[in-house]
Amino acid sequence: MGERKITPSKIICIGRNYVEHIHELNNEIPDDMVVFIKPNSAISNDLYSVKQEPLHYEGELCLLIQHSQIAAIGFGLDITKRKLQSQLKAKGLPWERAKAFDGSAVFSPFVEIAELDNSFSLQLDINGKNIQSGNISLMMYKPDEIIRQLQTFITLNDGDIIMTGTPQGVGIIQSGDTFHGKILHHDKVITDAEWKAK
Repeated sequence: MGERKITPSKIICIGRNYVEHIHELNNEIPDDMVVFIKPNSAISNDLYSVKQEPLHYEGELCLLIQHSQIAAIGFGLDITKRKLQSQLKAKGLPWERAKAFDGSAVFSPFVEIAELDNSFSLQLDINGKNIQSGNISLMMYKPDEIIRQLQTFITLNDGDIIMTGTPQGVGIIQSGDTFHGKILHHDKVITDAEWKAK
């Protein structure tokens, strides 16, 4: 991929895909794969700590689509207005106001991969301390199953990004904190990025 800029038509997010994270937020394990969408206007190079309310981070392994297949992998932060999300969930309303706002998606560079296996993992360090880690083997819905289910009802366009869910360890973003997100393959970093929260 090099430094080529890609603008996805959409960001497709998989929710509640790690059991420990479901327990962490006192949610129920869903019967079906949870899917929601962020627009491409959600993408930002900046990591904010507040937008109307304090924001929470969720580190995720992210997939870039080309020709309806997984072509590249990267690290992403799904930024959430947790208080608002809780209010919306309690009323049975959609999450977009809490999940799809401008600045709610931050990504590392994506790197091309020939194939995807359980040896890929993610790691998020905050101020030099490991806060989140997870790998494909811990996912309830593995990438191939995510793609299969999505293709039953939505077209995957070239450049689309799939955020595959977050492992336990989510929390509030503090202004001035340094976030370092990494994707590893056989414990070797293949792409990473660093952000200082504003």
